[in-house]
Amino acid sequence: MHNPTLLIVVLWPFMVYAAIVLVLVSIILLLSYLLGEHHKEKATDEPYESGILETGSARLRFSVHFYLVAMLFVIFDVETIFIVLWALAFKELGWAGYLSICVFIGILVAVLIYEWSIGALDFGPSGKKILKAYKKKVRS
Repeated sequence: MHNPTLLIVVLWPFMVYAAIVLVLVSIILLLSYLLGEHHKEKATDEPYESGILETGSARLRFSVHFYLVAMLFVIFDVETIFIVLWALAFKELGWAGYLSICVFIGILVAVLIYEWSIGALDFGPSGKKILKAYKKKVRS
């Protein structure tokens, strides 16, 4: 079925490459350890070595909107890559590619409208609430 000699003949360049990579990484790590500074001072184990005293926990709570913005950015960033790649191959794809990207962009617009309608893009108080509070303050 499988010839072991043929497998070795085919895979030997990969094995040599892997061996070279392992040797180089080992040499780099060894040189870094041997040539690097070895000091153990009081400030070395502190979170800020610049002399700034810590004031509390580094575990801060972020708003959910922060993560939502991050997810939306990644989603729309990846979709931008698809559109740019489509634009680069525009001539080769022809009308089928054009219709496909139109459907793709239509889905993007529909998702954006949906996110807007459910309030996923609202990150602060609405303008109406601000004006209402302002008018209340002016009246009193």
